[in-house]
Amino acid sequence: MAVPMKNGGMPIGKVIFYVVLSGVTTGLGAFFGALVGGISETIIAMCLAFAAGAMIYIVSGELLPESNRLYQGKMTAMGNILGLVIGIIAMNL
Repeated sequence: MAVPMKNGGMPIGKVIFYVVLSGVTTGLGAFFGALVGGISETIIAMCLAFAAGAMIYIVSGELLPESNRLYQGKMTAMGNILGLVIGIIAMNL
């Protein structure tokens, strides 16, 4: 995360601030997740399912079109589909 910001011309102070800010929010989220997970396993399972769905949406909606623009061909789409299928199969083992 820091390298693209620094290469984009952002001052090093701002880069460090944003990286630390990102780490703090991640830590807070993990703390509250541990609290909620200790209360109910059903709630933590629903939260993890929501997070997985959000990641699939990001890959399908943002990363896949960008990779298709950069690399002509169908291998990027096939790789994402294969990864999703392998993940579903691994989850059911």
